[in-house]
Amino acid sequence: MTTESVVRILVADDHPVVRDGLVAMLSTQTDFRVVGQASTGREVVANIEIARPDVVLLDLEMPDLDGVEALRQVTAEHPEVKVLVFTAFDDDERIVSAVQAGAQGYLLKGSPRDKVFDAIRVISQGGSLLQPVVASKLMRHVSSQGVRSRLTARELEALDLLANGMTNKEIAAELVITVRTVKFHVSSILRKLEAGNRTEAVRIAAERGIIDLQQDR
Repeated sequence: MTTESVVRILVADDHPVVRDGLVAMLSTQTDFRVVGQASTGREVVANIEIARPDVVLLDLEMPDLDGVEALRQVTAEHPEVKVLVFTAFDDDERIVSAVQAGAQGYLLKGSPRDKVFDAIRVISQGGSLLQPVVASKLMRHVSSQGVRSRLTARELEALDLLANGMTNKEIAAELVITVRTVKFHVSSILRKLEAGNRTEAVRIAAERGIIDLQQDR
């Protein structure tokens, strides 16, 4: 942040109309100054040196260089620059990738302008901000990864087959193991997922992103 307490902002979005709208919106705040714009991922990285922003308002759907990759390069080369992801993407994979790449904030397009203003001010001062829906998805991912790491490779295979409605005998034939071993794996899966039965185990695994029911069907 500058000595005048003005937040210098680089706006990055591949749609000119959206970019112009963001610039106009940010310009209504006396403590904001838009110092640069970018329409591609490579322009984001290149313009950091020229514009010297405090905050980058970054869309993830960028041509030439993906937004997440641009984010990785910015945070690696300019750790002092804060990045607020402002995008339409709310899928778990994008959220996790952006946070892991170093984003200090993640807002979905359509958020009220006051939320955007607050987020920029918060992260410019070293804080972080995730919308509740984004934070929920991130925590669910962290939780699912923890559970998934406790399941053995064989248990994950058995869980996928359970999701396909296979009986213990069918799972045994598919994995070339005994029915007794299958029962052992199923019992372990139920215990680790804290499920009361096979159907509940599949539901919990699907809710936590451990298995994909659409893909397994």
